[in-house]
Amino acid sequence: MSTVEESIEVKVPVRTAYNQWTQFESFPLFMEGVEQVKQLSNDTLRWVAEIGGKKEEWTAEITEQHPDHRVAWTSREGARNAGAVTFHKLGENESKVMLQLEYEPEGALETAGDAVGLVSKRVKGDLERFKEFIESQGGRTTGAWRGEIKN
Repeated sequence: MSTVEESIEVKVPVRTAYNQWTQFESFPLFMEGVEQVKQLSNDTLRWVAEIGGKKEEWTAEITEQHPDHRVAWTSREGARNAGAVTFHKLGENESKVMLQLEYEPEGALETAGDAVGLVSKRVKGDLERFKEFIESQGGRTTGAWRGEIKN
């Protein structure tokens, strides 16, 4: 497994950043290559994305979710990955979003891309687009889910 860790500071309260992040079906608005995320239940997501020039699909289980603090997941079928996003208050209207992603490159193309840091660059770009998206919303989110998940 390979690991990527990236973070970004956003000019919104932690609650706003967290609430938007829990709107998984909006991920295609700011995540490169993500075509669709469908929330099947409170703790199950179905992903469709283009990775290394090919379409990948997988089901992920949210293993931990604590409002305004943390969302963690692991794939259950398809592309192997796991990770966590944590939210940190820096001020009343400023927070830090930290993402840790573990993934298993498949095939020569993905392995080569991993070797030159393409996944890290993609994650960094996704966080930058998340920042632009959430800051442009004027404090509004596309929704929120404040439930707890402890698996």
